[in-house]
Amino acid sequence: MSLTAGVVAVQGDVEEHAAAIERAAAARGREVAVREIRESGIVPDCDLLAMPGGESTTISRLLHGEGIAPEIRAHVAAGKPLLATCAGLIVASSDANDDRVEELGLVDVAVERNAFGRQKDSFEAPLSVDGLADDEPYPAVFIRAPAIDAVGDGDAEVLASWDGRPVAVRDGPVVGTAFHPELTPDSRIHGLAFFENDTASAAAPETAE
Repeated sequence: MSLTAGVVAVQGDVEEHAAAIERAAAARGREVAVREIRESGIVPDCDLLAMPGGESTTISRLLHGEGIAPEIRAHVAAGKPLLATCAGLIVASSDANDDRVEELGLVDVAVERNAFGRQKDSFEAPLSVDGLADDEPYPAVFIRAPAIDAVGDGDAEVLASWDGRPVAVRDGPVVGTAFHPELTPDSRIHGLAFFENDTASAAAPETAE
């Protein structure tokens, strides 16, 4: 069964996310077609969704202005997986700590923007991430990265921390990261979000024809 993956393309590393999804799918013998999302009407056809980084206030405004926001909420409500990275995590959160951002409320966390510094403070860190297929550290790239300030009392669970602060979380079918997993050839985060997330329904094992 071929899957359709959507990458929200209003900002961010769209091509890089598409390539990472394709690598993660190929590693599992799966077929995937990637579509870029800039308008409403595409998300309902997608089995998987990625929401890249960028500028959270701009992403929020465009998602709501184009009618994409309610479609993303419906996608997650249906149990389909979403990977939200960096500014995507801020928009997906329940509390962005910024009145300019209209959160989607898909991840029960509060976040702090630019928690690890500005662009000049970008860095790579070896992370231990719960749920990855092996124990090798994940080479996480942080660029103007947020951090998770608080995790709600519901189903949200921290998958990784850096410098004592949570930087990756899973809440049902949603995986959110403060870093940019698309900027490394290591596609394990995309694999975790889309193919190894037991609470997500869209990427279930392929059935025999």
